[in-house]
Amino acid sequence: MSKRKHFIGIGGIGVSALARYCLAKGYTVSGSDVTPCPELEKEGIIFYNKHEESNITEEVEEVVYSSAITSGNPEVERAKELGIEIRSYPEALGELTKEYFTVAVSGTHGKSTTTGMLSLVMMRGGFDPTIILGTKMKELGNKNYRVGESSYLLIEADEYKEAFLNYFPEVAVITNIEEDHLDYYRDLNHILSSFKQYAKENVKKILILNGDNECAVEVGGVAEEKDVYRYSLKDEVAKEIKLSVPGKHNLQNALAACKAGECLGMKKEKILEVLREFKGTWRRFDEEVLKLKNGKKVKIINDYAHHPTAVKATLEAIKEKYPREKLVLVFQPHQYERTYKLFSSFKKVLSEIPAEDVFITDIYTVEGRESPEIVKKTSGEKLAKEVEGAVYTGDLKKTRDHLLKNLQGEEILIIMGAGDVYNLGGYIKKGL
Repeated sequence: MSKRKHFIGIGGIGVSALARYCLAKGYTVSGSDVTPCPELEKEGIIFYNKHEESNITEEVEEVVYSSAITSGNPEVERAKELGIEIRSYPEALGELTKEYFTVAVSGTHGKSTTTGMLSLVMMRGGFDPTIILGTKMKELGNKNYRVGESSYLLIEADEYKEAFLNYFPEVAVITNIEEDHLDYYRDLNHILSSFKQYAKENVKKILILNGDNECAVEVGGVAEEKDVYRYSLKDEVAKEIKLSVPGKHNLQNALAACKAGECLGMKKEKILEVLREFKGTWRRFDEEVLKLKNGKKVKIINDYAHHPTAVKATLEAIKEKYPREKLVLVFQPHQYERTYKLFSSFKKVLSEIPAEDVFITDIYTVEGRESPEIVKKTSGEKLAKEVEGAVYTGDLKKTRDHLLKNLQGEEILIIMGAGDVYNLGGYIKKGL
């Protein structure tokens, strides 16, 4: 009887990448999630659409669970009964980092794009890396993983619940450190303390920091006996970088990838050449054109931004690229905890944005990460009332109906958030 690895919460972008890696390595792979995963099934992964004890049998040799899985999960409990090895996703990925020369990218935001850029740099540079990515990438065939033949591994190292403390990279990039994930962290000092522990105890050789971020720079002070490098928008190389993705935040991401590539031994000229080829990652400034019934067109920009700083940076980049077009923003707040604890920052950013119309949907709730008390205290409607000129549109169906009535054509429709709001473009098409 063949042994298999089972992934609970396999629909998660990181978990699915690791599951696919295991499948490519010859393992039998199964997984469960409440959301259908037809793409994974087509690839040969056994899929269960419910978390049930019967999913776990004696042929399972290891169970890996997503950080979104709550205590008392029946699959986890069954695995315990059978004495099966159980690991969280960060623990399982951490074991993998011990087997490779690992390069890890972490930070409050920018890590997916930076990892995507560095993926291309390392592939074109002949490193033939294995890649575990927190998004999909065009250059990977719209996949979130790659299996290389070399000893190099490139990963996105998430800070949520101190996941990165499970990883042991030779080279670590920190893009920035700000307040976020306040359902777990107490405050910014708690976040900073975790990053310092990561830099001091987990990173083996090289630490690459955003010199324009004070907290990231502070982390460099504890990286004893490591080579510490900084990058900044003030660097001369910033003037040489040419990208197809707009915005200062993407220039910073490119500077991080450039510095990492140089630390790995690549020549700057080659890195700059590769960065010009980068086409972006899934849900990061994705663009498509939609034709309305009146024959006019609307350009849709789909973006993952869900933290006030990222929202501001992305909207500034869009205005920079489309200075004369009318901007219409649909923003889906992500997680009640984040919305409540960063409420004033969201209010400020959404009140100052260049969009002429701002529509705010219901908050996208994250299973296992919401406090019932916080859920009662905030809502998308409350946020919309605090943002001058904003309109609360409710769920995605109501939002779609509102847009179908109001879009005239020639606008730039920005669909923004880390939840399921990216489906809105498809809903609009179906309603035409």
